[in-house]
Amino acid sequence: MNSIPVTFNEHQFKRTVLGGTVRSEEKLPLSVILLNRNGSTFRTSNLENLDHFGFRKIVCIENTAVNYNLEDISKRYPHVKFIVPYEELSPGDMINLGMTEVPDGEVLVIWDTVSISSKLLTKNVVARLAEEETFCRVPLIAGTRLDLLPMHMVPKVVKGSLSVDAQLSAPDGCPTFYPFDYIGIYNRQKFILSGGFDYTIKSPFWQNLDLAMRIWLWGEEIRIVPQIRVRYETDVPVEDCTPDSSQLRFFLKNIAPKFSRDHSYIPKVKFLSYFFRSGNSFADSLAEFKEARRWVEKNKFRFRMDASSLIDNWERGAE
Repeated sequence: MNSIPVTFNEHQFKRTVLGGTVRSEEKLPLSVILLNRNGSTFRTSNLENLDHFGFRKIVCIENTAVNYNLEDISKRYPHVKFIVPYEELSPGDMINLGMTEVPDGEVLVIWDTVSISSKLLTKNVVARLAEEETFCRVPLIAGTRLDLLPMHMVPKVVKGSLSVDAQLSAPDGCPTFYPFDYIGIYNRQKFILSGGFDYTIKSPFWQNLDLAMRIWLWGEEIRIVPQIRVRYETDVPVEDCTPDSSQLRFFLKNIAPKFSRDHSYIPKVKFLSYFFRSGNSFADSLAEFKEARRWVEKNKFRFRMDASSLIDNWERGAE
C-alpha cells in the first residue's frame, strides 16, 4: 500500500530532458504542458500550431521512453523542453512533472491530439484569467466534427453514491465539477498548494476526480471559460469510471471526511461500512482506513466543507 502523498511531487523517477535551451518571444503570459498520448502522430503539427502563439514556456511530457525521432523534433523546436520518463506515468503524474518545469502563473494543460484556435486565445483573455486566480478554467471542447462536447460536469448523489452528469450548457464562468480529460488552464501556485494529482490513484478518471473534489472541498473552484475552444484531432477518449481500488481511495479522501466547525475528520464508525464496501481483507481495509485518517488529520484545517454540503450547495445553486 502506497502512502497518500501529503506534499506536491512526492513521486520521483528518472527521466531524460531534451531541448528548452532557447527562449522564445513571449506574446502570451501563459505556459503550456503538452501531454503525449500513445505516440500521437499529431504532435508535430500541434507543436507547429503552438509555436505561433508565443507562449511563455512549452513543456512536452512523453509517456514512453521509446521515441525514435524525438531528438530531431527537439532540434526543430529548441525552445520546447521535452521530458522523457523512464517509466510509464499516469496523466496526473505527467502534469505534476510538467508543473515543476514551468514558471508561476497560468498553465494550459492539453494533449497533443487536441488543437487550439489562435483566434480565441488572446492576450486579453489570458490576462483576465490571471486576474481571477481561479484554480482551473475549462475551455469548450469539440470533437472531430466540430460538435461541442458536454463539458458542464454536475455532481449529484444517486442511491447514496456520487454521480456526475455531463451537460452541454456552459455559460461563461459557470462551475464545473472537474476538467474533462484533464484539459484546462490551471493556476500553478494553487495547483502546487493543493498537492497536485495523487500518483497512488492509478485510474485516470478517479485520479482526475480526486484532485477536483479535493479543491472544491478546500474552497477552490473550477469554472468554464467559453472564450477558449479546443478540438480533438482523434476520437474523443472514453472515461473509464469503473469502481476499483482507485475509487476506494477517492472515497476515503473525499467522501468519508465529515466537516465540523473549522475542520474535517473521518469518524471511526465509518470503518465497517468501508470494510464491507472494499471487499478486501480486514487487515488491509484497516490499514487503508488508518492511512486515510492520518492524511485527513494532516489537512483537516484546509477543508471548508464536506461532500454532502458540497452537493447540497451545488443543487441549490442550480435552482
